Amino acid sequence: MSERSHTLTHNDEPDDFAVQIADSVESFVLAVTEVAKGDEPGSAISLLLLEVSQLLLAGGRLGAIEDVVPEDRFEPDAGPEPDGVELRDRLAELLAPIDVYHEVFDPYGPPEMPNAFRISDDLAGVVSELRHGLTHYREGRISEALWWWQFSYLSNWGTTCSAVLRALQSLVAHVRLDSPLGAAPDGADTDNDGLSDEELEKQAGDLMAAELGM
Repeated sequence: MSERSHTLTHNDEPDDFAVQIADSVESFVLAVTEVAKGDEPGSAISLLLLEVSQLLLAGGRLGAIEDVVPEDRFEPDAGPEPDGVELRDRLAELLAPIDVYHEVFDPYGPPEMPNAFRISDDLAGVVSELRHGLTHYREGRISEALWWWQFSYLSNWGTTCSAVLRALQSLVAHVRLDSPLGAAPDGADTDNDGLSDEELEKQAGDLMAAELGM
């Protein structure tokens, strides 16, 4: 492994690795929260593309080290946490034309039809998981924070962020390569926005074209 294992106790100060991971996590949480405010809608996709890419780098480092062993046998109570509903709703409103995307969950699993997901749901869920670890980190439970971020990366948010990154990269590629967005597959859950596939495609194209100055 390129990174060493971690067995920090409550009395230990965070080492460089822990500080770097925590900084990456906090940067992502703050950036997504700011994007969701909608103050700069023209740069939303580009900023999210950058932030998700950077978070996945931190996730890759967590995945490359040996299993983190927390000091406590049972996870301490991190206390009440935001439910993420407001963040999800703001992102859904901001990304409405291009919020729904389609993904095969497990590329090594049995053949399956693509499932419909929402960028807003995914990002809000990732932020919630990362905040849980931040609570432990800020209260000095460094090994607990690293364990949680590593475990949740491997079990959930790594896969989620990888799917979101592909969706965001695809949006940029469609616009840069002047390739129309495809219509949603039959039966896909788009929450019945009241718009035809053609209208959704046009909105998404206009949004991306405006953002990229085209």
